[in-house]
Amino acid sequence: MVEMYEDIRDAVAKLCADFPGEYWQETDRERAYPTEFVKALTDNGYLSVLIPEEFGGSGLGITAAAAIMEEIHKSGCNGAACHAQMYTMGSVLRHGSDAQKELYLPKIATGELRLQAFGVTEPTSGTDTLSLRTTAVKDGNDSYVVNGQKIWTSRAEHSDLLLLLARTTPLDQVEKRTDGLSVFLVDMRDAIGNGLEIKPIRTMINHATTEIFFDNLKIPADSLIGEEGKGFRYILSGMNAERILIGSECIGDARWFIKKASDYARDRSVFGKPIGQNQGIQFPIAESYAQAEAADLMVKHAAELYEAGEQCGAEANMAKYLAAEASWKAADMCMQTHGGFAFAEEFDVERKFRETRLYRIAPISTNLILSFLAEHVLDLPRSY
Repeated sequence: MVEMYEDIRDAVAKLCADFPGEYWQETDRERAYPTEFVKALTDNGYLSVLIPEEFGGSGLGITAAAAIMEEIHKSGCNGAACHAQMYTMGSVLRHGSDAQKELYLPKIATGELRLQAFGVTEPTSGTDTLSLRTTAVKDGNDSYVVNGQKIWTSRAEHSDLLLLLARTTPLDQVEKRTDGLSVFLVDMRDAIGNGLEIKPIRTMINHATTEIFFDNLKIPADSLIGEEGKGFRYILSGMNAERILIGSECIGDARWFIKKASDYARDRSVFGKPIGQNQGIQFPIAESYAQAEAADLMVKHAAELYEAGEQCGAEANMAKYLAAEASWKAADMCMQTHGGFAFAEEFDVERKFRETRLYRIAPISTNLILSFLAEHVLDLPRSY
């Protein structure tokens, strides 16, 4: 049985009540980073929930983290501004040296250091991670030199550290395409202006995303996480955690939309009766509820497997897929329920509508998930 963490949910909901729709509308309007919200989550220990107690965290599992993220989105807030602070540190925790753990994890737990940026995707390779071109070349024994470009690296302007995946051995010199990739923890505070440039990308939602350029950026050799050339294996587990947490955010969004639509359908009267009395309004809301509850079961199942240390690649991907689909359909239903008022900023539906649409694309698109399931679960021929 998956622990529900009702006490944590209640506490998160109370915290989120201090950041109502007006706060998010203003940050969205001004394209501002929700610094106060992120600080509140950090100060209350919610972003360090997965860090072991010996390093200053709560030492809880992914189910607790999922409960936090779901509640944030269910409350109408947005955890995308900081969710990577939860799972990105997993590469350091699982594969970093004792010195790296002792140096970074306590400071990440307190918020003294922010590790929220994850540099993987590139303009030319997209989600084809094994074809990335950013390189890290050994320069003597004490440093690497990084060259290349990353895109859709969200929160880079609001993070001190960057988890970077780069090629350390040319693709034509490795036996497997999964070899020759390495993970580095880059201190961006020293790097900006010294070979690292960050450019914001303006998008339809306030997501603080950027592209990053590396031009002969020199980083210390001890920035390397684990063994050189083994980086792809290291990030896979982190990607499963990411998919589970994104799935929980989608469940929270779906429940926000369902409540918003239900409340409006009860209160809004047309022709002398509440619109919720019409089956044309009732049925889509009920359908969204059923879809969200079903998707939630898969998210919980994937989280339970992950927490038990079992293989959960298929389940994590299905959880993200089903939850993203459920949240998007709930968003569309909520827009239809509100009619023209859904487009008005004051109702806050249009902001959430834009925000939840992202999850059918990022951090992995629904099509790629279906391709993964077809090939690796159903044993169908690899598609091209």
